[in-house]
Amino acid sequence: MVHISVSQKRAAFRALHHSGCFVLPNPWDAGSAAVLAGLGFKALATTSSGYAWSCGRADGQMSRDRVLDHMRDMVQATDLPVNADFESGYADTPEGVAENVRIAIETGVAGISIEDSTGDPRQPLRTIADATERMYAARGAIDATGGETLLIGRAENFFVGRTDLDDTILRLKAYSDAGADCLYAPGLKTREQISAVVAAIAPKPINVLIGWDSDLTVQDLTDLGVRRISVGGALARAAWGGFLHAARSIAEHGRFDGFAGAASGAELDALFGKLDRP
Repeated sequence: MVHISVSQKRAAFRALHHSGCFVLPNPWDAGSAAVLAGLGFKALATTSSGYAWSCGRADGQMSRDRVLDHMRDMVQATDLPVNADFESGYADTPEGVAENVRIAIETGVAGISIEDSTGDPRQPLRTIADATERMYAARGAIDATGGETLLIGRAENFFVGRTDLDDTILRLKAYSDAGADCLYAPGLKTREQISAVVAAIAPKPINVLIGWDSDLTVQDLTDLGVRRISVGGALARAAWGGFLHAARSIAEHGRFDGFAGAASGAELDALFGKLDRP
């Protein structure tokens, strides 16, 4: 089989954002990426938390270089386009963001998300002016390398407990004006919040994060005008939940019934054995 090029992946990814709604699940390693590709998803996204947990670290504790290596691995794991969770750009300055985005593009990712959080609980969000300048820098780096890679601007208000919808929309509009191709405000919960963001940012596409505590379906989000849906670390948390349940059953109760419902080795071997990987 002839595998598609990076440019073809990027073109396919951009086309997904033109109309309709698609689910962008978040694998954390090559195996989970290959399984998701085999299930028929059209694109994938990395998860900073899922990858960090697989390395025995907390979210936000991975170095830039290890994240770049992970992005390369994920791009090579399947023929699907990959959107990279690049956190806040791994740099203190806009110039540093531009340089890191340029390096990230070289990994072959089809999209790069840049968020406006600081990692400092005392002041969890950057000012809009600072965050916008960094978005302009990321946009410039993408344009200087051909402009094929999508730029996603993330407003982290709701994720860090600042549930101010007006400020969230103000930030998303600023990032859109700075060149973000797609906008994302993780933590939105209600139909009203999502509808307000979709209307405010139109015609730019909106990404919505869905976790275990939402009753919204893909059809619901499609009807609300959402263009893409991601799950962040939820799939990784589901896997870790099964692991912890089984391990604690052994450690605390001396029982092995926590393995009930686990995939069989034969099923996994058959699944991975039939996948066609680059």
